Amino acid sequence: MLKVWPMYRIREVDGQDDEIADTLGELHRLTFFDAARIPQFDHGHWWLAFDERTPVAFAGVIPSTHVANAGYFCRVGVLRKHCGNRLQSRLMRALEARAGRNGWSAVVSDTTDNLYSANNFIRSGYHLYQPLIPWAWPNTLYWYKKVR
Repeated sequence: MLKVWPMYRIREVDGQDDEIADTLGELHRLTFFDAARIPQFDHGHWWLAFDERTPVAFAGVIPSTHVANAGYFCRVGVLRKHCGNRLQSRLMRALEARAGRNGWSAVVSDTTDNLYSANNFIRSGYHLYQPLIPWAWPNTLYWYKKVR
């Protein structure tokens, strides 16, 4: 049977706008609960994915403080009802394009105990790597993808 994908619109947004920051914060709370601190949305580049006019997912990339000339894919969250519709992969493509326009040569990220995201990184062409100075937990996986 052929899967019919819902129509989503992905848009880069201004995290410095208070209303946008509130929306990003609410999506963060609904997807991460208390498992991660809320990032500073006024730093870096942020995207929202919309189902009609309702925001259902978000992602962000900031300049990496660990890898030269790279963006750090710092967050992605998809509301449970919208999981399985390739939103994370689409958000990844949007932020990779932004990283290229910023002149960065790569995007790096990490996952800890998250098989869904790890598989999305693999499907999106990321490779596991070991940074010179690991920045997260002992069981964290580190991801790298050239974008230029």
